[in-house]
Amino acid sequence: MTDTLLRSPAPAGAQSSERGVRDTGLPRAQQTTRTDWTRPEIAALFDLPFDELMYRAQTVHRAHHAVSEVQLCTLLSIKTGGCPEDCGYCSQSVSSDSGLKAEKLMDVDAVLADAAQAKAAGSQRFCMGAAWRNPKPRDMPKVVAMVEGVRAMGLETCMTLGMLDADQAKQLADAGLDYYNHNIDTSPENYGNVITTRTFGDRLETLANVRDAGISVCCGGIVGMGETRSDRVGFVHALATLPRHPESVPVNALVPVKGTVLGNMLADTPLGRIDDIEFVRTVAVARITMPLSMVRLSAGRESMSEATQALCFMAGANSIFTGDKLLTTGNAGDSADATLLAKLGMTPMVGPEPMREAKTCC
Repeated sequence: MTDTLLRSPAPAGAQSSERGVRDTGLPRAQQTTRTDWTRPEIAALFDLPFDELMYRAQTVHRAHHAVSEVQLCTLLSIKTGGCPEDCGYCSQSVSSDSGLKAEKLMDVDAVLADAAQAKAAGSQRFCMGAAWRNPKPRDMPKVVAMVEGVRAMGLETCMTLGMLDADQAKQLADAGLDYYNHNIDTSPENYGNVITTRTFGDRLETLANVRDAGISVCCGGIVGMGETRSDRVGFVHALATLPRHPESVPVNALVPVKGTVLGNMLADTPLGRIDDIEFVRTVAVARITMPLSMVRLSAGRESMSEATQALCFMAGANSIFTGDKLLTTGNAGDSADATLLAKLGMTPMVGPEPMREAKTCC
């Protein structure tokens, strides 16, 4: 990465759009987007003085995204508990002792009622998550009906159902699913320390099936699981070198739930909470390396101070989950979010995401 790429002024005659995105004279998809990042380059970004890193991240952010806008999303657990995977961070795993009981897949009408409430609260995207290794054929008709019903309300749709084969991805695409979430969680090297029931390659296979079906990808991970800075570099590198960057990149801070492997290991220890500045650095590096992606503050935000969240927005985060709960863990809540955004002078996003706009127009 070069300073001239990030610091050069707009070409003569270039003007900002009405949404505050600097016009460089090129289609957005061609503006500083790279998929050939190296680990040393990403490590060098992490090592920058904090003010320099923030400057670069904000410069990239303003080149591609509306200023002071935040996308509001809502996440609903449509099938809770009983997952056969052994993800060390997850209270819904059968391997955990969190006390969470397995529930059946929700009825379609109940999901649509929650979606209507989310829309009324200002959400742009409605995300639905099921604690499955992968959906069974008997589940797909209900899942498809949920996608169709939520989309009919004018909301963007997102689902996370575990691994998908090519046929399942096509069914969801035919139903009109906008996004599929499937996180890589951590670096390839650290992956086996977190999950053993599926491989990093399995994750990539699902992402490929989703992309091949024409569905936009939501893919990020979790920091604060006791990983090293090198693992955070590897995590960002894995995302930034995908053939196409994820349209959405959720960055989660571990919520160390008692009864889970990582919760029992890390709760009430210094490793159980990632340093705030290091978290902000991770957000900033994600923004620089994936300039058109929506970078979302996800799990763990309820324990962050307003100042830390403000720094994350300055670092290029422009999407959050609203509501009181994220699947099974607590969240800040609509009222707290509205108060914070008003204090910061930020407004809910209403326009299209840059990557989806570029996908349709360029």
